[in-house]
Amino acid sequence: MTCIGVILAGGLARRMGGGDKPLAEIAGRPILRHVIDRLTPQCAALAINANGDPARFSAFGLPVVADSVEGFAGPLAGVLAGMDFAAARGAADVLSAPGDTPFLPADLLSRLDASRTHAGARIAVAASNARTHHAVALWPVALREELRRALVEEGERKVSSFIARFANVVVDWRTEPYDPFFNVNRPEDLARAGAIAKEKSRG
Repeated sequence: MTCIGVILAGGLARRMGGGDKPLAEIAGRPILRHVIDRLTPQCAALAINANGDPARFSAFGLPVVADSVEGFAGPLAGVLAGMDFAAARGAADVLSAPGDTPFLPADLLSRLDASRTHAGARIAVAASNARTHHAVALWPVALREELRRALVEEGERKVSSFIARFANVVVDWRTEPYDPFFNVNRPEDLARAGAIAKEKSRG
C-alpha cells in the first residue's frame, strides 16, 4: 500500500483568535512540526492542506495544496485536495490528520489499514475516549470523484456524513497516559499540550 499523508491546516482557528493554529508552539516547536514528525515515518510522502499564501509554511519543506472547492468548505475539501495530490503521484490511499494534533500515534496508519482490511471496509476512522475523530482517517483515493461531487454538487460539508455513505470501520486508541488525538483548540490547550510534551520527553 502506498499512502500519502495530508495534514489539514486550512481551518480558520476562530477559538484561537484566528491565524494559523498549527504554527503555535509547544515545547519550543510549532505544533505542525510535531505532526510532521509523527506522520513522516508512516507515509510515503506528506503534503500540507492550507489556503492563502503557502510561503508561511515554507520552513517545513513540504508541498502545500490548497482547496479546489471555494469558500472554506472544511476538512472534506482538504481531504479532496490530498486525494488529488496523491492521485497525481499514483498513491492508492490518503491518511488525513488535523494540523493541531501533535501527539498522533506511531501506529496510526498500520492499525487503520489492518482494521480496514479485516472489516472489508473502504474507510477507517480513528477514535479515542468515546469520540470518533472523523478527520483522522484512511481514505482510498478511488473515492475522490465521489467526494468532489458531494462537495461541489451536493454541498456536503460534514466529514461524518460523507464517511457514512461507505462501509467504514472505527478504530479505538487508549488514552493513557494521554489521548493521542488531543488537539489544540483554545489558548489554554497550549499549556496542556506543553505539559504532555514535557512528560513525553521524560519518558
